[in-house]
Amino acid sequence: MAFARSGFTKLAGGARQLHYYSSADAILTIAGSGYFNTATDDLKQNDIILVVGSVGGTQTVDMLVVTSATGASTVTTTNGT
Repeated sequence: MAFARSGFTKLAGGARQLHYYSSADAILTIAGSGYFNTATDDLKQNDIILVVGSVGGTQTVDMLVVTSATGASTVTTTNGT
């Protein structure tokens, strides 16, 4: 599937922002390079995204750290679980 803006919320701001994202996608898909490309204006390097995903219908919780976003054409993340 693809990133859905409806599942994405900013929780807190500051030098490092905290976001929440919920999706039926698996974390391997969500953490993939470019998944958050349509949110590039909302993300910057070192932001944190709390992710509720799904594997076989079972919800998972992971924490992603944005490794590239500001001024980038592709948003990349790393799983900081």
